[in-house]
Amino acid sequence: MRQSTRLALTLITAAALATSAGCASSPPAAKAAEEGFSFALWGDMPYKRNGDDPGLSAVISSLNAADIAFSIHDGDVKDGSSRCDDVVYTEALALFNRLKAPAVYTPGDNEWTDCHRLNNGGYDNLERLAHLRRVMFGRPESLGQRTMALEHQAAPHVENVRFERQGIIFATFHMPGSNNNRVLDDEDCTFKSARKAADCAADNAEYEARDQANIAWLRASFAQARRQGARGIVTVFQADPGFDLPETNDDESQAPRYNGYRRFMDALIVETENFSGHVLLVHGDTHFYKVDMPIYRQHKQLTNLTRVETFGSPSLHWVKVTVDPADPQLFDIEPVIVH
Repeated sequence: MRQSTRLALTLITAAALATSAGCASSPPAAKAAEEGFSFALWGDMPYKRNGDDPGLSAVISSLNAADIAFSIHDGDVKDGSSRCDDVVYTEALALFNRLKAPAVYTPGDNEWTDCHRLNNGGYDNLERLAHLRRVMFGRPESLGQRTMALEHQAAPHVENVRFERQGIIFATFHMPGSNNNRVLDDEDCTFKSARKAADCAADNAEYEARDQANIAWLRASFAQARRQGARGIVTVFQADPGFDLPETNDDESQAPRYNGYRRFMDALIVETENFSGHVLLVHGDTHFYKVDMPIYRQHKQLTNLTRVETFGSPSLHWVKVTVDPADPQLFDIEPVIVH
């Protein structure tokens, strides 16, 4: 049986229904919009240490056989215990170009944030970030055998992209795991790492600049959605910003390791509260498929924001989202189990 979750959006008004009922025919553009579309969400794969290659081929075949307009990979194209050599990025580029439909990618922590770790090769992770940007975001359009146009944020944050399809705004944000590259203290700086104090100061400066850029991109994306009367906005980033931390005193010590996401999430809540449509928040990082409404604001649930967490290695599956503009519920979310 097909498993799906319907997400409530604003109701279509009676006046709009009456108008559409009174039309003898719709123009071609309107008919195309009424048909809707589907897209795919996936991420946190492949992990070579988990022997993902055979399963990954099955995922690619499944995506290529599916009726989807495009796919979005929400980060981590390698595992966190392997080297960050140049071949990682060229292999990732080749992976996305095996897809028939356009492919959009936003970076995770394993491909740059954690490259300072000794078991990752002890790289300068900011040098790896610059290399990733050159290789993975060296052209304006999407990846994939069939491409689509993307709007990029200004350099150096060219990995943040935005596009629109049939009244839905899609925006990606470079917000990876490992606390968004924010270094907490000296112990955090040097633990199993080749970093020195100066490197960690540079990391924190990078975090501050990118966090501000992400928030600016977020506000601009919501402004565009409101300006165009969009029914929904899909926001995608890699990190789990701490949604599933247990709310117990024993676990409060873990909260600082998520404080690199606080300002962005506060801005997202404000923007969502001032948006009449539905916000679909997509992330990876913790590798367990989930669909829920995890945000409360002053003891009130934010009911127009739904979180989708994608599968991740070794669970090599993907998520299909179908948009039906004629349906006031708009989004249909379905896990696709790859065999």
